[in-house]
Amino acid sequence: MRIVALEEHFIRPDLVSKIDPAAIAARGWPLADASQPASMKRDSPLEDVGQGRLDSMDAAGISVQVLSSATPGPEVLEPTEAIAFSKAYNDGLALTVKEHPDRYAGFATLPLVAPEAAADELERAVTELGFVGTMVNGATNNKFLDAPEFDIVLGRAEKLGVPIYVHPNLPVAGIFDAWYSGLPGTTGFTASMAGWGWHSETAVHILRLVLSGALDRHPKLKIVIGHMGEGLPIMLERFDDKITPEASYLSRSVSQTILDQVWITTSGIFSVPSFLSTLLTFGAEKIMFSVDYPYADNNRGTEFLRALPVSPADRLAIASGNADKLLGLNQP
Repeated sequence: MRIVALEEHFIRPDLVSKIDPAAIAARGWPLADASQPASMKRDSPLEDVGQGRLDSMDAAGISVQVLSSATPGPEVLEPTEAIAFSKAYNDGLALTVKEHPDRYAGFATLPLVAPEAAADELERAVTELGFVGTMVNGATNNKFLDAPEFDIVLGRAEKLGVPIYVHPNLPVAGIFDAWYSGLPGTTGFTASMAGWGWHSETAVHILRLVLSGALDRHPKLKIVIGHMGEGLPIMLERFDDKITPEASYLSRSVSQTILDQVWITTSGIFSVPSFLSTLLTFGAEKIMFSVDYPYADNNRGTEFLRALPVSPADRLAIASGNADKLLGLNQP
């Protein structure tokens, strides 16, 4: 069975090591030495895009990983630095994909602190480097993609016909202190990220794209989110009950807009009840497999995929068919 995984992370240590932790702290993010992101530490499996990663894929039966840069990245840099950083990241990833064209594809890293340059870099990455979309990590300068300055990026992705994978990041300024501080040990830090905060943040990001009218303005724009839908599958009916009546300026209901333009991946959440909620809400045609490597285990991900209570046709669609179609991947 061909298996494509979409939310699989890597870093360029030569670039990331040059990011000043003070630049991260200046964004209001908590970053104690004991809780640094894995991508800021040495000898992380994130650095390996060679044989070690390929061996792990082979052991789990994964055919293709779509690689995307882990944080921190250009969102913590000044515009000129961010543009150079993104281009270098993308050029390096293009070489990796060229070395293993049947195993890797790429999502572009964008300098969203300079929106016009970000749109141009997306176009270069797609048309010249052969990338299949972009991954956006959380907020940029405390703003989500619905902010007016990012409309040029949304429009360019729509024009190019490639998806934007909306991924979480560390909490925006003030959120950590207000919601997660004062909890015992490291529980607050973990809750602010993988335990809860990342998922609620991404759900808000998508909701803002809907309510701002951004997805109405770009009805052919394709959005991907991970972690079994970031809690959205169980909320669509609630959105229509409480928000849609007040959003008469939209051309569609909140739920229909999301169902039309958002695809879901399984990254990092290998739970049958969670999957069934997503399946019943979005349908098998909108679900794609992902692991969230190396933060989640490849074998656990594919074991979950093979055991899903779905038809053989739906399993194949989730494993690779939907991703091949959405991303335009060339099958061997």
